[in-house]
Amino acid sequence: MTASRTAHSPRTAQRTRSTSESTVELELNLDGTGESHIDTSVPFFDHMLTAFAKHSLTDLTVRASGDTNIDAHHTVEDISIVLGQAIREALGDKSGISRYGDALVPLDEALAQAVVDISGRPYLVHSGEPAGFEHHLIGGHFTGSLVRHVFEAITFGAGLTVHVRVLGGRDPHHIAEAEFKAFARAFRQAKALDPDVVGIPSTKGAL
Repeated sequence: MTASRTAHSPRTAQRTRSTSESTVELELNLDGTGESHIDTSVPFFDHMLTAFAKHSLTDLTVRASGDTNIDAHHTVEDISIVLGQAIREALGDKSGISRYGDALVPLDEALAQAVVDISGRPYLVHSGEPAGFEHHLIGGHFTGSLVRHVFEAITFGAGLTVHVRVLGGRDPHHIAEAEFKAFARAFRQAKALDPDVVGIPSTKGAL
């Protein structure tokens, strides 16, 4: 562990959200090893959040339940909102971070690119998913349209500028997973503490 890292307060957050549609409990540590304990009641989303934790080196615990008998949408949306808010809280004033990250990730025939700027300005550009992807039920329960919705909720909750682009792919599972892994790898770079960065990496003095 570097001196720069030990000089920072622990970058952790713990948040809950309870509505008539879902209940979410979430804990994260941005300086973790990628350990995760995920139980969202939506199995494919468990898989995607586990991949996000692993490849972003974020320790993540999520326990959630909701009206999945109606649709997975409410539960997935609320978890993503809470995850974004927790990321924002854990980042603190963003002093010493690299700020920017980018990644190109393949999964068999699928290829996705993600670029992350911890900018404090929420903005998502998301493109390239093949026609009909948004209607596909991945694993029989997770609609393809939820992939973009997850990125929207995280981006706006965390105050990130994010570009996610699908460059190729055929299998909906592979496409979605490549997107989540690319986002995770780009976020890993952006949140990293850089020993060469003094203070907040912005000419404005704030992010």
